[in-house]
Amino acid sequence: MLLGVRHHGPGSARAVRAVLDAARPRAVLIEGPPEADGLIPLAAEEDMRPPVALLAHAVDEPGRSSFWPFAEFSPEWVAIRWALAHGVPARFIDLPAAHSLARAREEDAEAEPGETPPPEEEPLRSDPLAALAEAAGYDDAERWWEDVVEHRGTGGDVFAPFTVLEEAMGALRDAYGTGGRDQDLVREAYMRLQIRAAQKEFGDDGVAVVCGAWHVPALRPKRTVAADRALLKGLPKVKADMTWVPWTNRRLARAGGYGAGIDSPGWYGHLFGAPDRPVERWLTKVAGLLREEDRIVSSAHVIEAVRLAETLAAMRGRPLPGLTETTDAVRAVMCDGSDVPLSLVRDRLVVGDVLGEVPESAPAVPLQRDLTRLQRRLRLKPEALERELELDLRKDNDAERSRLLHRLRLLGVSWGEPTTSRGSTGTFRETWRLRWEPELSVRVAEAGVWGTTVLAATTAKAEADAVTARSLADITGLAEHCLLAELPDALPVVMRVLADRAALDADVGHLAQALPALVRSLRYGDVRATDTRALAEVAAGLAERVFVGLPPACAALDAEAAQEMRRHVDAVHGAVGLLADAVPGERAPRDEAVQGERVVRDEAVQGVRGAGLRPRWHSVLHVLSVRDTVPGVVRGRAVRLLLDDGELALDEAARLMGLVLSPGTAPADAASWIEGFVGGGSGGGMLLVHDERLLGLVDAWLTGVPADAFTDVLPLLRRTFSAYEPGVRRTLGELVRRGPGRRASATAGGGGIPGFADELDGDRADAVLPVVRLLLGLDDDREGAQADLGGRVNAGQEKTGGNDLVGVAG
Repeated sequence: MLLGVRHHGPGSARAVRAVLDAARPRAVLIEGPPEADGLIPLAAEEDMRPPVALLAHAVDEPGRSSFWPFAEFSPEWVAIRWALAHGVPARFIDLPAAHSLARAREEDAEAEPGETPPPEEEPLRSDPLAALAEAAGYDDAERWWEDVVEHRGTGGDVFAPFTVLEEAMGALRDAYGTGGRDQDLVREAYMRLQIRAAQKEFGDDGVAVVCGAWHVPALRPKRTVAADRALLKGLPKVKADMTWVPWTNRRLARAGGYGAGIDSPGWYGHLFGAPDRPVERWLTKVAGLLREEDRIVSSAHVIEAVRLAETLAAMRGRPLPGLTETTDAVRAVMCDGSDVPLSLVRDRLVVGDVLGEVPESAPAVPLQRDLTRLQRRLRLKPEALERELELDLRKDNDAERSRLLHRLRLLGVSWGEPTTSRGSTGTFRETWRLRWEPELSVRVAEAGVWGTTVLAATTAKAEADAVTARSLADITGLAEHCLLAELPDALPVVMRVLADRAALDADVGHLAQALPALVRSLRYGDVRATDTRALAEVAAGLAERVFVGLPPACAALDAEAAQEMRRHVDAVHGAVGLLADAVPGERAPRDEAVQGERVVRDEAVQGVRGAGLRPRWHSVLHVLSVRDTVPGVVRGRAVRLLLDDGELALDEAARLMGLVLSPGTAPADAASWIEGFVGGGSGGGMLLVHDERLLGLVDAWLTGVPADAFTDVLPLLRRTFSAYEPGVRRTLGELVRRGPGRRASATAGGGGIPGFADELDGDRADAVLPVVRLLLGLDDDREGAQADLGGRVNAGQEKTGGNDLVGVAG
């Protein structure tokens, strides 16, 4: 009894159950890897909830794996559950995974690097149903399948669907042969041998075979045992392990990359599970989802959507409304014609975020068992739906969760990705975006070669990664990850490799790129109670080497290299600030042990302070700011950093700017200097707003640029000023519009400094007074003050007219 089915077809699943109930076979044979026969009884356990998948992987190469997914509405799953419920033996009869995995390895080895596999002669095998649908005049295989299988009964003959489907597949195979997949001949030879063996044991009429309808025509004819064995002779073989793993609806979907996938697993699950009135029940689900998203959907909407779906089905000649009709009805009635809420329906219901579960008794590599234990202890349940997790590292459970997620990232198991927190930016808080994908089970199996526990495996892999790291930045990044993951045994190895590599690397760019990650790691010692003394020593040594090598490295750079060096200067400046200050972040010690660790770390920091890193760095910036061989963008940046740190007087900065913007300097070099000084989103716009003397220098220089050079400097200037906030650009434009003038000097005997005419706007100045009084609590009549504030602000806006930036701001 051959039952050809569509994988993950609810109509096929119902038909299989009906035939098994009617025929009562003595054995059930199912398309699947025979190594999994011992795992079949687990399907009857209460904790086994589909979608799930059989996972096979090569023992010596865990990354080489294959999956056999099962949904609740998969015919194969229904057959397994029926056999277990009735005490009937169930066996898998497809080609063993040991052969299919070995065959895949050979194919990969034979393919040239970057070579694209040749296309199949016919697209038939990828979806034979599409060929049948096209022959029937349908342009959509899913619609054809719904019309001929899902929406039609058997008419009392439970075998009718299988008979018709076998005839159709037989005609296709007569016309197209294997459809370009010669490997199917080997698989079908193995299936025939297994069917013969079962028929010999249980009788010809006592065996039911559930397999893809494509294979049925090849399993029906009688072929000799010798011929089938000849096809199987000499097949490559590897040692393979099997287990059950959770699966998701998204991975059942064709869009998830699954070759035998379907477009709408959530819809098919609904069709299989609905006892009656599937359209009405489906539209009720849709209404519930939209209400949860605060859309106004009433019972009247549901009734009208049902009527519209039924009308559309009748107009299109379909026996019942399908997914197309219900979707059209939802768009028109519940979504007001918009596809935006409709995309939510497709994501949550048509596909769905269901994640299956497997029992603890399922075989697993030791690393997976340790991970499962940690997930349960930390109450960190894997879920298919993406979610954000906020962690407060001052809490023990959250700190352990953070360590686990960081360790898994080091192992290549990307269950969570760190993201920017919406709240505090202190080092005690982390935000993660979590989503469990079935493929992560393979990554865990791969990582099992490093150890039997998460801690042991992460430690071993971190040590190996340190030895094989290609760049200094890779090693410093690894050191940061070791601190985040709290790997005390791996960190000394990483630090030793880092010190050796840093001593040999003479590239200042590499050193400057490595320093920030290393210094950031020092901050984690506070909240994570980690000893970072060795890290501080290496970071200080690295910084000293950067100081020595940076000025020569900045000479004779082209424009692109100059921009890169400017980014290095910014990164080193920030790193030196952290390294020299080492001010603990937002931190509340959990216990006395943490306090003790902080004392140890502070002692290390004091040693770094004693080295005088900040004064040494400022001296390097002074050298860069006046050396003619240094590109203008780097010189301008050095001046700005010194000014911000209070190491350069504003008058001296203005003098240096005046020298650079003098007629003797090439316009392109001057524009580059300006970009370094006030560009890059570094607050330079506000500096020009509050110091009109500097703005006056820029304005005077710009108006004196020769016409033939102006087009060359314009891109640099636009890049600089376009990075400013709109309000800053508007203010700069208003200042320039006033024209040059003299402003009173802030010094005692000042005779005025270049700037822009004052022309104080009294109305706009008065508009801020109510705000000041409210902030200082000086005004008892709050409501009156607020009303007065609104009127003054509106009056000020009307008077200024909201002018846009002119002049230098473009």
